[in-house]
Amino acid sequence: MDDLTPSKRRSPTLKTIAGLTGLAVPTVSRALSGALDISEDTRARVRAVADEIGYVPNRAGVRLRTGRTNVVSLVMSTEHDVMNHTAKLISSVAAGLRNTPFHLIITPYFADEDPMKPIRYIVETGSADAVIFNQIKPEDPRVQYLLDRKFPFATHGRSARCDEHAWFDFDNAAFGQLGVRTLARRGRRKLALVAPPIDQSYAQAMVAGCKAEAAAQGVDLMVVTGFNSDSPVTDVQAKFGALLQGKDVPDGVITGSTNSALAVGAALLANGLTMGHDVDIYTKEALNFMRRVWPEVLAISEDVSAAGDFLARAAMAQVMDPDARLMQYLDKPTMADICRD
Repeated sequence: MDDLTPSKRRSPTLKTIAGLTGLAVPTVSRALSGALDISEDTRARVRAVADEIGYVPNRAGVRLRTGRTNVVSLVMSTEHDVMNHTAKLISSVAAGLRNTPFHLIITPYFADEDPMKPIRYIVETGSADAVIFNQIKPEDPRVQYLLDRKFPFATHGRSARCDEHAWFDFDNAAFGQLGVRTLARRGRRKLALVAPPIDQSYAQAMVAGCKAEAAAQGVDLMVVTGFNSDSPVTDVQAKFGALLQGKDVPDGVITGSTNSALAVGAALLANGLTMGHDVDIYTKEALNFMRRVWPEVLAISEDVSAAGDFLARAAMAQVMDPDARLMQYLDKPTMADICRD
């Protein structure tokens, strides 16, 4: 009779997995570490056995042997759009790391903190092997810092040095062009753009795309000031409502986020205007939420799930093979992506 209590039983080891799979211990170790010279089927089989018997690697031992933590940190502002964009990005990065030796940690920073603070902490303490971050600026000091230290990272968005690092980006210039073109084809001549914070790369791309297409279509475009698509919903609603009280009321609105589109829609309704009749709203969203609430809204889906999975793999690839080609991808929306149902 096995009278060993759980506390007295030995924890499963690499040797245990080797015995169950018929593989050599070094092969098991490399399979669990995600070595690319081990077939995907073998890695999956070893991982399945490890999960079944409850094998947990000794992280201190792993770090001593490999110099790695097997941790990827997703660094994010606490101010970001949790309902839509941020929640989707977190879940998709986690999914991208699933069944790999890497684990995800979330490292937040607050609005009144220097965004460099969490990056410096991770690099100086060696608490992760790679970082993923967003809200990218053209001359982003985080990019400069990490490139100088040759620390693996991937960005959701492009910096001015994007040819030197891994990234995934949504083509916001194309998004803006499509928005203006779509609204112009619907007869809208006075457009307003509620852009993201203008110091960020994707905001500048969006504004440039909207302005170029507005000139091509011969329509008026106003980039609103005093608030942006990341401003609190109450602020956007109040300030856009005030704009509707003026002389130049727009008949088409482009917004850079779901939250700002909701706020603009609420302001229109509060001022007796009908969406899809008096004013059209064009926006983007990570979840098919807006179109369920207001089918009249013109929306493009931004595939944040694909972004998170790609960024996870891009970060891992740099850790596993520092000499590998950097992974970079631009997700470009098309007219066919614009839906109203």
